Amino acid sequence: MDKIIVQSEDFDLTTEVALAKASNSNIGAIVSFVGTVRDLESKNLNTMTLEHYPGMTEKSLKSIVDKAKNKWELQSVTIIHRIGKLDVNDQIVLVITASRHRQEAFDSCNFIMDFLKTDAPFWKKESTSKSENWVKSRSQDEEKKKHWKNEN
Repeated sequence: MDKIIVQSEDFDLTTEVALAKASNSNIGAIVSFVGTVRDLESKNLNTMTLEHYPGMTEKSLKSIVDKAKNKWELQSVTIIHRIGKLDVNDQIVLVITASRHRQEAFDSCNFIMDFLKTDAPFWKKESTSKSENWVKSRSQDEEKKKHWKNEN
């Protein structure tokens, strides 16, 4: 059973992994990714505020999951993405993929994150003691996504 949620509350990795594998004896591999708030450019980041477009965001995340499930045989996918004001080291996003085999779980988790970074309608604003700035998209993220389009 897939789970796609956008929420302000934190999540618990152990609980979500247990839920992802519950009642499915065909799962042989579970891969998880937890993204956290970081001070990428050493700007003395205080907080990051994440905004989204309700309804559109969940639809976009479901589309990404559908693409992954068309590419790999997945038993379960979980995406939890947080919104609101977050501090440095807070958890932002959780992606869990479960499959019969480990390579499918690893590849699909990477695929989902690469597409989530570029295709999901989230906006990030970084706040330091001196300024507030909206985070611009990064060309590296688009390049990572191209990898999947060039793959058979």
